[in-house]
Amino acid sequence: MFVQEPPRLDNTYEADSLLRGYLARALPAEVLREIEPELQELGTLAGGPLYHLQLEDRTSEPVHIPWSAWGERIDEIRLTRVWQEAEPLAVRFGLVATAYEQRYGAFSRIHQFAKVYLFAPSTDIYACPLAMTDGAARTLLDSGNRRLIERALPHLTSRNPATFWTSGQWMTELTGGSDVGSSQTVARPEPDGTWHLYGRKWFVSAITSQMALILARPEGNPPGGRGLALFYAELRDERGRPRGFQILRLKDKLGTRKLPTAEVLLEGLPAEPVAGLTHGTRTIAPMLNVTRTWNAITAAALMRRGLLLARDYARRRVAFGRPLAEHPLHLDTLAGLQAETAAAFHLAFCVAELMGRVETDEASDDERALLRLLTPVAKLTTARQAVAVLSEVLEAFGGAGYVEDTGLPVLLRDAQVLPIWEGTTNVLALDVLRALEDIGGLQPLHKAFDVWLQDVPESLVPLAREARAALQAADAWLTETAADPERLQADARRFALTLGRSTALALLLRQAAWSRTRGDDRPAAAARRFARHGVNLLPTGTPPADSRMLALDEPPVS
Repeated sequence: MFVQEPPRLDNTYEADSLLRGYLARALPAEVLREIEPELQELGTLAGGPLYHLQLEDRTSEPVHIPWSAWGERIDEIRLTRVWQEAEPLAVRFGLVATAYEQRYGAFSRIHQFAKVYLFAPSTDIYACPLAMTDGAARTLLDSGNRRLIERALPHLTSRNPATFWTSGQWMTELTGGSDVGSSQTVARPEPDGTWHLYGRKWFVSAITSQMALILARPEGNPPGGRGLALFYAELRDERGRPRGFQILRLKDKLGTRKLPTAEVLLEGLPAEPVAGLTHGTRTIAPMLNVTRTWNAITAAALMRRGLLLARDYARRRVAFGRPLAEHPLHLDTLAGLQAETAAAFHLAFCVAELMGRVETDEASDDERALLRLLTPVAKLTTARQAVAVLSEVLEAFGGAGYVEDTGLPVLLRDAQVLPIWEGTTNVLALDVLRALEDIGGLQPLHKAFDVWLQDVPESLVPLAREARAALQAADAWLTETAADPERLQADARRFALTLGRSTALALLLRQAAWSRTRGDDRPAAAARRFARHGVNLLPTGTPPADSRMLALDEPPVS
């Protein structure tokens, strides 16, 4: 009887030419020599024990236990086996700590995110609480609140599982969603000067965290984002019981089902302001910049995981007399997915590079402006790529890609959170427009293109021209729409994606120029194929009147 061999993973670091080629170019040789044994170890774990545990533990989900046997409110969360294994590994490998120890200065963020990239696909989205923990550490440091920094930072950046904390990020409410300015959570002062929080948070990820940063409106403050303040709260007492909140339920989600996401009722949670009693959305901005970068790195990592499995399967699966890997159409399909994945990878790691330079005060003004612009651009671009690529990956397995016990469908379900969490595509497209107001336009990106494309070989010059032309078209669009706010907003998504795809192409060409001198033409092939998929998305705009008729199915106004 015929039995199909399943796809297999080996050491995911050794198998990843994208990551290894990038690190060889981006890092000093001595840094790469020092960190490579750790990446090798993590790659062995990710492609071996952790991956096999994922498959064994596939049907497990976290469980909420509201009450003890004797009627005490405990709100205990029992985690899956993968999550229980993931935390001590994350602490040992320093997936948060690496960025703050700064052993390699500005390269520390690259080191950190290389580990995240290997770790994330094998740990059932445990990267989510780590991302928020990293964001909380950055936010507290930027706030300058010495008491909270000294209290929390040693826990958030610890390499000791006994003292390590993760942090939650409690923003989303039923009234608000991305419009956090409409938050109804209230902060009330007590006579002794302490604060307590009251309200309902509709979507709280990683409810098992020891602390959280929470947006709330001090009583008497005006409506809107300026009236909010950011508060710090430690969530449980020494017995592990909730301090002034109840978990109403765990969310029943499409994906990320191993991640315990809760709806929470605040009933007097003790808290303290992080940085004053207004402008909380501004105070929490550093967290969002960090978590959006984690989002982009995770998108690239999940795409790469799907491709590693699909590529291995193509060599094992025989159809119509020969392996899938020998069918030109199947090869062409996988090639297109690899090109999108390579583009996403370089865009995400470009932001990681810039973040490292900014945090160590080594960045120029142009690099600081680029980080502000490319953080939302990379998040929205890579998130959409991940959903499209992983949908196609499942199709590459035929019916097996639709069967749960292969462990494949979860890749697509989990990827679907990426365009939603930390701002939808539309919300981030509008943030790109705000970023351009902050930095004064696209000139820093034009300058970056000049640097990235300066060594492109003659055969790739037409692709460099295409990348520049798309950026110039985006610049022209900004000028054309400056006096037309409705068109500016209606085309913002296409504009932001054009920036993302043109930047990704330029970065691919930078890598291609470096790799070609070392006999590797794979990045050049990826650039050629990626460009064929389309870079400038602006010409596809729909007139606003047509958009209204199509979206709302309304007849035209006579």
